[in-house]
Amino acid sequence: MLLVTLNFDNIGVFLPFVTHVVHITLGEFLLNLLIVFTSLIIYKLHMRKREVSDLAVQFTFPLAIDIIRGSNGINLAYGPPSYEPVKTFSKDDNKNCKTMLFSSDGQYFAWSNASKVKIVLCKTWQIVTEIQRPKICALKFSSYSTYLATWEPSFVTKEEPQGSQNFRIWKSETGEQVQHLIQKRMGDWEPQWSSDETFFGILKGGNVLLYENNNFDRYVHKIGKGNIAKFSIAPGNAPYHILCYMPGSSGQPSFGRLFKYPKFEIGEAIASKSFFQADKVDMYWNQCGTNVLLMTNTEVDKTGASYYGKQTLHHLNIKGETAMVMLSKEGPIHAVEWSPRNTEFCVIYGFMPSKTTLFNCKCETVFESGIELWDVINRKLIAKTDAPDTTLLRWSPDGEHFMTATTAPRLRITNGFKIWHYTGSLIYQRPWNNQEELWEVAWQSFPSNVFPQKPISYKAVEGIVTNDNQSQAPKEAYRPPCARGQNITFKLHDDLEAPSKSSESNPSKAALKMKKNREAKKAKKELESNNPTEHVSSTTTNIKIELTDDPEKNKKIKKITSKLDQISKLKEQLKAGKQLEINQLDKIKKEDELLKELEELTL
Repeated sequence: MLLVTLNFDNIGVFLPFVTHVVHITLGEFLLNLLIVFTSLIIYKLHMRKREVSDLAVQFTFPLAIDIIRGSNGINLAYGPPSYEPVKTFSKDDNKNCKTMLFSSDGQYFAWSNASKVKIVLCKTWQIVTEIQRPKICALKFSSYSTYLATWEPSFVTKEEPQGSQNFRIWKSETGEQVQHLIQKRMGDWEPQWSSDETFFGILKGGNVLLYENNNFDRYVHKIGKGNIAKFSIAPGNAPYHILCYMPGSSGQPSFGRLFKYPKFEIGEAIASKSFFQADKVDMYWNQCGTNVLLMTNTEVDKTGASYYGKQTLHHLNIKGETAMVMLSKEGPIHAVEWSPRNTEFCVIYGFMPSKTTLFNCKCETVFESGIELWDVINRKLIAKTDAPDTTLLRWSPDGEHFMTATTAPRLRITNGFKIWHYTGSLIYQRPWNNQEELWEVAWQSFPSNVFPQKPISYKAVEGIVTNDNQSQAPKEAYRPPCARGQNITFKLHDDLEAPSKSSESNPSKAALKMKKNREAKKAKKELESNNPTEHVSSTTTNIKIELTDDPEKNKKIKKITSKLDQISKLKEQLKAGKQLEINQLDKIKKEDELLKELEELTL
């Protein structure tokens, strides 16, 4: 008689049971024991399969990445590998969707459609609240998605001579309004929260006002004395840091000053960087909030070298160190981005073809390249790709895909977006027809620890084949939307009047200069056809000058010799590629005549 008890607590479920007390042989007991353990193994495999399935749902589900805003409204579709529309999301067909935004943790998605602001919960893609404010055109979520700040134009009326209250803060979950005030300028309206929502700040009247613990009734700290034009709160938890831009008055330098919360006096700044020529600035923190890049920008380049103005890049850190980032090529700065490791940053700059440089936190060059896909750790090129007419490039949160897009109003033709694998393969594209415009495309936000880092592969994944790889269709001339789809019969310059005779008889200074240059080029070609430049050499170096007993002849010989020396120098300049004046080219043509005259005088 045997008593058998089996506990299945090793698989997370406690299942004790006792067999009946029976008389069995040893063989029957072993057979029953085998059946029990076989059942246990099957059960464990089943539970393991469920765990793997749960992980697959958590990490490999199709991302709802394609948040599309354009002339046909707001739409949402899954990313790789399905690209199917999200059925639980109700498409907004309103053609006046002004702005859209994900919360930083990906919990909410909001947009304004010139009628109201809608907020959806990203887990279900269902609307959780609506804000009935039709003129809202800018949005900002707090760090934990607790609040949504909105901005709309302010209007002066008899009832509100100072302007209507246009800055408001709402609870994201319920749409309850918790703050409202006046922020007239859209350029600096945006509030900022610390990463843990301990405090938030706004720029008002040239001062940074800081509120603690989401108490919006009264600020507890003020930075500046009406001289701050922009500020940025560093990401990360305490100790907190804030970078402020203080423009200089005429002839005085501007400053970027880094403060440690809550010490905000000028003498308490832990780092300070001065610079001239800054109409506006942009600030780029790394994710851990220890280093920040300050890019200054002038709207007009006084040297005339760049249409985009002039930019310089400065570096500050919370240790108090500052430096200027030295770029090895002239031209505008196109993009600045910190690496996810927070120890390096990348800058794309220079006149086309632009240059890409990776810097460390000491502003030292790590390596340089063109715009390509690199394994940064191993300094190895993964792939090159070509995406013409790109106005937007964004990496997916999974780190394996990136998106390129051609958007309006930067380009109003050939709008659309493409999704690529980091090995350079194009895996999806969606073009827009010429009657529609694409304004913005965004990836869904996710917390940084959702997607594990995977080993880098250098083998290209299978992509799609497009006609662009086989033949490039000729580009069409730009047409405004009202003229698209119509037959245009006019020709360029049809509306220009023929030049009048009076303008020909009295040409302007510019016309005379152009005519002079044309004649000079024509004379140069004629000279080169008669005396090719590759055979041009100094003639006078081979001439032996012999003076005579006649002083008058000697005077003429010296005069001709001087002219030949001038011709020799002019021919050297012509050989070097310098453009000569018409009288100088005529002087070169007289060389043979002068040589003949010199020869007769020396006989």
